[in-house]
Amino acid sequence: MSLTSTASQAGVVIVEDHALIVTFLRTVCESFGATVLGDADTGEAALQLIRSTTPSHILMDVRLDGDLDGADIAYELQSQGVNSRIIFVTGSSEPATIQRLTALAPHRILHKPINPTDLLEALS
Repeated sequence: MSLTSTASQAGVVIVEDHALIVTFLRTVCESFGATVLGDADTGEAALQLIRSTTPSHILMDVRLDGDLDGADIAYELQSQGVNSRIIFVTGSSEPATIQRLTALAPHRILHKPINPTDLLEALS
């Protein structure tokens, strides 16, 4: 089975507060055949969307508008037993941030700007 065919089985939620990045991620995911179930720009909206759609993968920005950041959302989902694969999408390379994300045992951590090949591998 190829990476593209595996990625085409993915149901993805995008959690990102920058519209251009949402558009880019949506376009790339859909070009691989993945289904984008929706997007959210705040932690509260993300939790509601994820609970209602049960995606296989979540593309999670770390810094978001609102009170919750991506790591907070991931922790909340994990504590509730949500089994979606979390792929952090971050522009940060600060050791403290990366350590915080790594402690959550995500499926992958991708650094902005996102390479489409890396995204394909993360969805497969």
